[in-house]
Amino acid sequence: IIPSLNIYLGCQIYTNCLLAQAASPEYAHSIRLDGDIILGGLFPVHTRGDRGTPCGELKKEKGIHRLEAMMFAIDLINKDPELLPNITLGARILDTCSRDTYALEQSLTFVQALIERDGSDVRCANGDPPIFTKPDKIVGVIGASSSSVSIMVANILRLFKIPQISYASTAPELSDNSRYDFFSRVVPPDSYQAQAMMDIVTAMEWNYVSTLASEGNYGESGVEAFIQISRETGGVCIAQSLKIPREPRPGEFDKIIKRLLETSNARAVIMFANEDDIRRVLDAAKRNNQTGHFLWVGSDSWGSKISPVIGQERVAEGAITILPKRASVDAFDRYFRSRSLSNNRRNVWFAEFWEENFNCKLGMHGRRPGILKKCTGLEKVGRDSSYEQEGKVQFVMDAVYAMAHALHRMHRELCYGYPGLCPRMANNIDGKELLGHIRAVKFNGSASTPVMFNENGDAPGRYDIFQYQITNRSAAEYRVIGSWTNKLHLKVEAMRWRTGDPSLPASVCSMPCRTGERKKVVKGAPCCWHCERCEGYYFQVSEVACEMCPYEMRPDSNRTGCVPIPIIKLEWHSPWAVFPVFISMLGIIATSFVIVTFVRYNDTPIVRASGREMSYVLLTGIFLCYAITFLMIATPDVGVCSLRRIFLGLGMCFSYAALLTKTNRIHRIFEQGKKSVTAPRFISPASQLVITFSLISVQLLGVFVWFAVDPPHIVVDYGEQRTQDPMAARGVLKCDISDLSLICSLGYSILLMVTCTVYAIKTRGVPETFNEAKPIGFTMYTTCIIWLAFIPIFFGTSQSAERMYIQTTTLTISLSLSASVSLGMLYMPKVYIILFHPEQNVPKRKRSFKAIVTAATMSGKLSQKGGDRPNGEVKTELCESMETNSE
Repeated sequence: IIPSLNIYLGCQIYTNCLLAQAASPEYAHSIRLDGDIILGGLFPVHTRGDRGTPCGELKKEKGIHRLEAMMFAIDLINKDPELLPNITLGARILDTCSRDTYALEQSLTFVQALIERDGSDVRCANGDPPIFTKPDKIVGVIGASSSSVSIMVANILRLFKIPQISYASTAPELSDNSRYDFFSRVVPPDSYQAQAMMDIVTAMEWNYVSTLASEGNYGESGVEAFIQISRETGGVCIAQSLKIPREPRPGEFDKIIKRLLETSNARAVIMFANEDDIRRVLDAAKRNNQTGHFLWVGSDSWGSKISPVIGQERVAEGAITILPKRASVDAFDRYFRSRSLSNNRRNVWFAEFWEENFNCKLGMHGRRPGILKKCTGLEKVGRDSSYEQEGKVQFVMDAVYAMAHALHRMHRELCYGYPGLCPRMANNIDGKELLGHIRAVKFNGSASTPVMFNENGDAPGRYDIFQYQITNRSAAEYRVIGSWTNKLHLKVEAMRWRTGDPSLPASVCSMPCRTGERKKVVKGAPCCWHCERCEGYYFQVSEVACEMCPYEMRPDSNRTGCVPIPIIKLEWHSPWAVFPVFISMLGIIATSFVIVTFVRYNDTPIVRASGREMSYVLLTGIFLCYAITFLMIATPDVGVCSLRRIFLGLGMCFSYAALLTKTNRIHRIFEQGKKSVTAPRFISPASQLVITFSLISVQLLGVFVWFAVDPPHIVVDYGEQRTQDPMAARGVLKCDISDLSLICSLGYSILLMVTCTVYAIKTRGVPETFNEAKPIGFTMYTTCIIWLAFIPIFFGTSQSAERMYIQTTTLTISLSLSASVSLGMLYMPKVYIILFHPEQNVPKRKRSFKAIVTAATMSGKLSQKGGDRPNGEVKTELCESMETNSE
């Protein structure tokens, strides 16, 4: 920088020589206002020039409005008796031409007074020594507008400790107090703006966006701040980050639109671009037929400006823009509307503005040669031309007032009530000390909003949120839809979209997963995912994870939690229960009828011949076989489970113990008869009962041991009906009786049944007219067939979802059929004779045991004789004789 200053100093000396000789005005391209204290001003009065020229077209709003705002603020301060009394503020205002390098050259004017000039070796062309004009001593600078210009100028001003207050530069880089320690601003930095834009994106539920920046400090640093915030907070992914070149080639903007369309799901585009680039981007979108596709989110460079959207209203419709909170300054409007060529000669660019604003030409040397209309000088701003206050006027005035308040605090501290400038301030105003006072000011600005600075010289973040809307009358306008002051306040209901749909448009890589689905994030793209449903017994615990429900639970209908699996049991109204109960009820009725009949005819020959005691035991067993059906279907509890254990095998045990005793008795009688005529032992009714109950006691003993080892209790079996579809899963309430326990409980009875069947086979040669050997045999053969069918059905369905129903029904029907076979084959014929053929139920002649055995061995003769006699006559006779001998 120092070599540049030396070169500039030499050029300035040479220029001063020429000026002295030509005696032309010194300040032809700047504004100078006299005063006790001089402030510098930097404004983009002209656009950037083309083809090597430093400056281009005049900027009416950004240039003229803003510099007039500075002069207006100085006028107000100089008239204020309370602020800097007896002290006049002056100004030196320069044009930056919207170019950072040109602004740097211009800003060297501000430091001339601080550079010692040695002109001993310099002579003018005529040999005279150079004439040095005393430069203005600038104590502070208002500006610049562009962040890139402010950065360039700040690097110079900090070397000479000249404080600088910007009214429009928002680059986050300028918040670095170690590099730009003399820089302050009355507008919030883009880091706040980026945070506000991030909050907007989050509120709109967008998580996949692209960014677009103009090349330069403003655009690049703004986008960088936005991307940094997105990384820190998460939840928003950047699809593409594109940059608009400083000097774009033809077709550049069409390429940008096509690149944005490569990630078409990222409809939202975050723009940190100047208004010229914004306008050209919108135009390219319109040319590529993308009206309504993109959701623009513009920074304060877009704000509420009309110029970027003129002629492109449809493609800009719905754009959300942000602008530092501001208000129109009415006093400035009155001031500016009153400006004319005659009363505003201090503004050297006002004549150019006049021509531009009224589209006319001033005299023969006007700057608009193609215009034939001549200016009269009587035109009036706002009457003969449109007028709208530029958005940064308020901040320009606030920057001037901030400098004035700081000087006022400094004057009060150094001059102690001295009227005007005291020597301590007149000779030298220390920039470091003035900076401290700037950072400490706090006052209500021109729009009655508080003006203050933090430790980095930044103003607090206060923004208005706009949306560009087209009303029903096809009128387009910016409407305020919210604000941001460290927190977003958005009126979603006030937003309007091109489609007319009130719902928020989407800008997401992947649509949200439905409830019960987890996100499977695509590698390298955290905002893109595939949705996978939580299957089976899994439920959604978070956006990205599923977990299995506890064993006794299943997912709810939304798969967002777990609910208990419904518990079921065999209901009385179930078809699986109705049929067994019906059979059991018929069996109980039939059994009860037989018992009542036998009791009624207890002393008749048929009943006595059947063995009354054993018949009652057998009928009790048959009754229990029918009755167990009700225990098997009843709702399980400890009492029911206890009764099930006792009676499940007890009915069969009663039946087959009695039948085994009977068949064993017959077998022993006829085996004994082959050897001698002496009756075998233990064939009396009492002996038969003792044998029968001894066999039954083994079953009861086993049950009691079972009670001791494993007390009865109920369980809920969730595995029995744990189907693949959790909605069909059921927990089965049942007694804790395993298949093995069931086999053990029925095993003894089945053993008795098999043994009885063996004896039935051994006694198959007994004459058919003798007692019950053959009916018992047929009963046992049929019963074996029933239980042989039971075993594969019962155990073959152990994996079925209907296991509880099938096994319970199979078991109860098997028990009922076994009882029915015994009842039907052994007792129904007897009941038939008792009731319908009482003439056969008469006592016969008693014979000795020897005669009985002799008759039995003469089977051929007995068979012939049985054919000649009435049905059952011989049988009754023999049975009665045996019963008499036994007694």
